[in-house]
Amino acid sequence: MNRRNAETNPLTEQFSSYLSRIDDSLARELDIYSWSEFYAPLRYASDGGKRIRPLILVLSSESVNADKKEGIDDNKEDIFLASSAIELLHTESVIHDDIIDEENLRRGKPSFHVKYGYNSSILTADFVLGIILNIGSKIDSPKISAELSKAATKMSEGEMMEIMLAKDPRLKEDDYIKVVEHKTASLFEAAAKIGAILGFGLEDEIRAMGSFGHLLGIAYQIHDDLLDWNNEDRLFNMLVKNNEQSVEFVAKMEKLFLSYSIKAKNELRKIADSVSKKHLEHLTDLTYIQV
Repeated sequence: MNRRNAETNPLTEQFSSYLSRIDDSLARELDIYSWSEFYAPLRYASDGGKRIRPLILVLSSESVNADKKEGIDDNKEDIFLASSAIELLHTESVIHDDIIDEENLRRGKPSFHVKYGYNSSILTADFVLGIILNIGSKIDSPKISAELSKAATKMSEGEMMEIMLAKDPRLKEDDYIKVVEHKTASLFEAAAKIGAILGFGLEDEIRAMGSFGHLLGIAYQIHDDLLDWNNEDRLFNMLVKNNEQSVEFVAKMEKLFLSYSIKAKNELRKIADSVSKKHLEHLTDLTYIQV
């Protein structure tokens, strides 16, 4: 089993209280549909995972609010509702990704399409988007709905780019980064921006948080691909092959991931110091996050 299918969550020890509230909120949203044929598949699809994207949302809301007189206690329900929407959007993308990439295992158990079949997978992913729309209506914020919509469309565009580029023997580093920006970084960016919006962030703080999420998302994906490139037939693997599988090229990509991680941390300098900000800085250490 490769690292992708490890069941442990390295974030649990430090962020257990946050993760518990995120999981509770997600469970409440799914329980609304306990009457549905989709309920058991939904619980299966959402079980496990590091929850890093919703965690970033919650910590971003606290970070931008640390030096403000406006409290976010009244916004806590919306913050965790939004964190559920972010995690569900990730879940929906995972269902599709595993079909496209022909992954048979996810989080130490059979991938969704292996357990429930291709037709049920497509329909469940559609149902998840309906749940996200319902969550958006409960938060009642055009800005947040717009960020969720933008992330969803960019993620789909990134997946389509990857499908097309996987057939191109001329694949370059810039092509790979463009896919990563759409497919992965867009949801990290949305999580950080939505958190800043719900934390009553000023426009420059929201932009800084969005940039932080975007840069961290790129670093996250490069590091993720570096860990498994020799075991997987994915876009990054193809990029390495196009560069003659050279040790120098892999080292170059390791430096690139560190560069994006440092840039993400630098964006946080625009935010007032707080415990939550320190937590976000800690999350940029991806060797800690991804075991």
